[in-house]
Amino acid sequence: MSGGAPDGRVVLVQDGAVATLTFDRPAARNAMTWAMYEQLAAHCRQLAAQRTARVAVLRGAGGEAFVAGTDIAQFLGFGSGEAGGEDGVAYERRIDEGIALIEALPMPTVAVIEGWAVGGGLAIATACDFRLATPSARFGVPIAKTLGNTLSIANLARLQAAWGTQRVKRMLVLAEVLDTAEAQACGYLHEVCTADALPPALARLCDRLLSLAPVTQAAAKEGLRRLTAAGLPEADDLVRRCYGSRDFREGVEAFTARRAPQWQGR
Repeated sequence: MSGGAPDGRVVLVQDGAVATLTFDRPAARNAMTWAMYEQLAAHCRQLAAQRTARVAVLRGAGGEAFVAGTDIAQFLGFGSGEAGGEDGVAYERRIDEGIALIEALPMPTVAVIEGWAVGGGLAIATACDFRLATPSARFGVPIAKTLGNTLSIANLARLQAAWGTQRVKRMLVLAEVLDTAEAQACGYLHEVCTADALPPALARLCDRLLSLAPVTQAAAKEGLRRLTAAGLPEADDLVRRCYGSRDFREGVEAFTARRAPQWQGR
């Protein structure tokens, strides 16, 4: 499968009780465009409404990336100063809505990660219940090195629950990209296997999930989701501060121009 449109696409295919969502923009390491986010949300709503799938698999096309974040060129349209801050709040809310749809799916979800799962891609993978990865998989949110923006408080809570506070600080404050050994050590990954061993490993996991009580699975998922979401503090001020900063404008301009950003701390 290969993306035919420059905006990419998210393809939904159902085979029996297993639905597969494929992020299909391999030329850009499956970086998400607005159109792809909209398609992902529509597919999630369809799966939740129809209830014919018992397991949902999410994966990237091309074998080099799960999802390499959001397409940075789309940030060029953001305003500066106060307007940029409000654009950032609207963007993070939009992303939160899409991630919440994945997290709220009643059936178990499995992320198949080959290569990069960074930024928004890490958020998508983290919203899934289980993750299989090849040794080449890499995980991170290196925005302190690239864009100078921030994550929503909901995505921070998800990452903290899945990785632990210190690893999340390494991702965000040190801009480290972590490998499969780190991901497996904290329980983030269900299994690491070679590309050749990935299809049978995925089949085994899906078969096991399909053999178990779906109502219990759905209740457990929803209970854990509520625990993670309970009492999240207001944090739009943090989002406004980053997206309204001169550093964010510099980060986007530098990234799209393929040069190193010059941070000013304002």
